[in-house]
Amino acid sequence: MSRKIRVLVAKPGLDGHDRGAKVIARALRDAGMEVIYTGLRQTPEMIATAALQEDVDAVGISILSGAHNTLCPRIVSLLREKGMDDCLVIVGGIIPQEDIPHLKELGIGAVFLPGTSTEDIIVFLRENVRPRN
Repeated sequence: MSRKIRVLVAKPGLDGHDRGAKVIARALRDAGMEVIYTGLRQTPEMIATAALQEDVDAVGISILSGAHNTLCPRIVSLLREKGMDDCLVIVGGIIPQEDIPHLKELGIGAVFLPGTSTEDIIVFLRENVRPRN
């Protein structure tokens, strides 16, 4: 029997608003996933280290600051350096449409914009994450 999907929800950078991240964390938990929430103002290094320590299947990044083109690729790079090649990284928040293709090229699995239903995120994770035993 495989374990539950484990997701780390993280707020990188100087964002001081985490209501959306908490809503997502609760929705994932209520859907039967194990959720680890890192809190505000995390560095990419802190996020990657927590993901490794918690042995997560996915990292959900919530970002509103406009620093997504810097912070998100750095997080993906650090996860890969730590051997977490199979860890899915998704992003939610204020992301301009024109930045989405570039983020995906750099390893982001999906970008969820404001107004996305929590059910869409849950379905995406269930369809794209294979929890390890």
